[in-house]
Amino acid sequence: MTTLSNIKKEFLRKRDKLFQENFRQKNSFLFSVSYSLLVEEYIRELSGENKHNFILASAGSFSRRELSPFSDIDLMFITNSIEENKEVISHLVTKFWDCGLEASHTLREFSDIEKFLHTDLHTFTQFFETRFLLGSETLYKKWNETLFSYITDDIKIKLLQELTDDINTRYEKYGESPKVLEPNVKSSAGGLRDFQAIEWMYVLMNKTLLNKQSEMTQAEVFINLLRENNYTSENECKRLLKSYRLIIAVRNMLHLTSRQKNDRFEFNAQRKISSMLIHRKDALPGFMHEYFNAANIINRFSKSMIQKFQEEIFNPLPDSLAIDLDEDFILKGKTISLNGKPKISLPDIIRAFYYRGLHNAHFDENLRSTVIEIIEDYEGDSKNEAESSVFFREILRLPKNVGLTLSVLNELGVLKAFMPEFKDLSGFVQHGVYHCYTADEHTIQTIQNLEKLEKDISPLGKIYNNLKDKETLHLALLFHDIAKPINISGHEIIGAEMASSIMHRLGYSDEEIEPVAFLVRNHLVMEQVAFRRNLNDPETLNNFTSRFNSVKELDLLYLVTYADLSAVNPAIWTSWKSDLLAELYTKSKSMLEDQISGEELLFSSIYVETKEISKHSEMISESHVQEHIESINDIGYAHQFTDKEIAKHIEEIQKGIILSTSFKEFEDFTNITIITKDSPSLLSKLCGVLSINDANIHDAKIFTRKDGMVIDTFNVTDFRSHGKIDPERYPKIKNDLNDVVMGILQLNQEFARMKSKWWRIESKFFKRAGKVKIDFDKHEKYTIIDVFSPDRLGFLYQVTSKMHQLGMSIYFAKISTKGDDIVDSFYVLDNSGNKISSYNYDFIKSELIETITQML
Repeated sequence: MTTLSNIKKEFLRKRDKLFQENFRQKNSFLFSVSYSLLVEEYIRELSGENKHNFILASAGSFSRRELSPFSDIDLMFITNSIEENKEVISHLVTKFWDCGLEASHTLREFSDIEKFLHTDLHTFTQFFETRFLLGSETLYKKWNETLFSYITDDIKIKLLQELTDDINTRYEKYGESPKVLEPNVKSSAGGLRDFQAIEWMYVLMNKTLLNKQSEMTQAEVFINLLRENNYTSENECKRLLKSYRLIIAVRNMLHLTSRQKNDRFEFNAQRKISSMLIHRKDALPGFMHEYFNAANIINRFSKSMIQKFQEEIFNPLPDSLAIDLDEDFILKGKTISLNGKPKISLPDIIRAFYYRGLHNAHFDENLRSTVIEIIEDYEGDSKNEAESSVFFREILRLPKNVGLTLSVLNELGVLKAFMPEFKDLSGFVQHGVYHCYTADEHTIQTIQNLEKLEKDISPLGKIYNNLKDKETLHLALLFHDIAKPINISGHEIIGAEMASSIMHRLGYSDEEIEPVAFLVRNHLVMEQVAFRRNLNDPETLNNFTSRFNSVKELDLLYLVTYADLSAVNPAIWTSWKSDLLAELYTKSKSMLEDQISGEELLFSSIYVETKEISKHSEMISESHVQEHIESINDIGYAHQFTDKEIAKHIEEIQKGIILSTSFKEFEDFTNITIITKDSPSLLSKLCGVLSINDANIHDAKIFTRKDGMVIDTFNVTDFRSHGKIDPERYPKIKNDLNDVVMGILQLNQEFARMKSKWWRIESKFFKRAGKVKIDFDKHEKYTIIDVFSPDRLGFLYQVTSKMHQLGMSIYFAKISTKGDDIVDSFYVLDNSGNKISSYNYDFIKSELIETITQML
């Protein structure tokens, strides 16, 4: 007699054998079907020969026969009466679990159809995806007939809109681009759910299920129906099949390699899976290019089908309202179609895109498929280039929709056909840096973000809206990263040369090319100066403004810098970074307009009215203010603090207190200012206290009086939330700062105690190993050390401690965080107050790298 224990052993043996034999997923469809059939077989065996007056159906990926190794095994029991069948169903489910089938189940009655139709879209769409396993076939037929009887035209409209809204909600959570660097293979744009949503819409529109009793996945069944019913071209069906198969394979391998349900395709998994599938050292870039191409194919098809279904159901316009755009294209409502069956070429396609942007329209499925087929076979034709470039330039000059039009040009492969240099940028991945999109997607988003300034009333928005000609900006952004596939380091230099070459080819004049090349060549400069250098340093301002011949050039670079940063990663563009860029822009603009130096600008703007400061405190006089200002040999001090804050500093120092700490809240960060007596490695200790209190330091400024009193100010965020520090944590931070200054708190011991906590946190928030680089930069008064590294908790404490050990004093520090990576810049002198000798650079570099490597 076969026991449940033996059945379980046999099932798990067959399952594990199937997993092992298909670990590399040579045929992901075959694996998923085989696993689904194996589960079906054992469900039927365990259910026995008993005839049931209910239905047992598979649901979700199980019903689609697209089970991944650790997918939920979804079962749906359908009955006229749950109460009458509750015991039998409970017994069956227990039996399944006892035999290793960890199934999740739902109980449904016929009344649930109407109930969930009006209350729960996700539950209702499950009813579209069921596959009969056992029980009453008559009841199952009645269930489906009842289900479709509720699908009236009004319900179709309602559900189609709800499904579309659900897609948009999903995109908000998982990303609306199919080129997110760490996608969710199920839920991100271009993931499996995009295709499945179209299947649901098809079922809804045609009132037919896709649960054919054939040994193939539902995706294969659906694509066959698309082909048979001429929904799209034969070649598009082949592309869809190949793309869906690849993403299913990735999902299966994610499950197998992590031994659990896992849909997040993170960097480490990408490296592992690509090396398993492609046995080469350079497997990753090629494989991810293939993955992103597959995601793009699925995403663009799903968008086209949504438009098609919406047009079919929302009162389609009659042909009499169509407008001839020219002899090749017509516009009906917001849909552009081919005018008859013309033979179109690349210049015609570019012209169609111009119409698309001009009229804020979209292509019908026939035109979309035609464009794709032509581009797939396109081999380049220099004769077409001049004609194509005319309308490409018109696209760049559109009053709006430039970014959107370029996005679809890229999506359908037209951009890289028209501009071969863009081909290598398409799907290009930068692992270990702070971008969250492929390079081509980032490029398009820079232009889209720029266009959003049209309704912005900020100073940046006003600069944008005052520009009459935006073509230069659009070209600069299109080319700013064009050379990254050649060489990331120095891509701005190579990119400027490539931009010049491409623009010459497209017929631009030297006068039109020069400003674009200037912006590409310098697109990193404003960010580097604003985020790494002291903006109250005359030398910094003089060097920066020397690059510009006019305020217009500054305006354009400011806009390019904003567009570039805002399109990198949602977490990168913060109010703090916005303020730094605005400060650099404002100061530079004044210098260019008034033709003055940095010294003249800064000294003219720091006239201190001692009376205005002293009036904020009864404890201080004008002479106290004068002495205080004169004792700080740094013109940045008066720029950094308000009159009221300066009065408070003087008052605290007059009191003779050991330590004073104040907190000031901004939109998304907290400023902490500390006043105390200078002591060896003080900055390092202060950084250490902030680190053990989970504060991420973005900026540190050090002001020292002649009597040794220091005023150190830090801009910090909570490293978990990337926002302000919770005021409830202020007292502990104050106490820890006091204890470290008094010598009570031993940071080395505290760091050792925090190590286990940080290990868990770092494994969640800091995922990349990355590279460490140390650069030295020249300055009239200081040696500037730039430290490039992956971020870690306590990083600044460890680095400043090592600098103190190496005999360096830090006078200014700026910390620029970019996702998991940071660039820390330090203005330092040796203990004698001199700049660091270049002979010591190599030694310092090796010591700092060793310290950082130990942290990583």
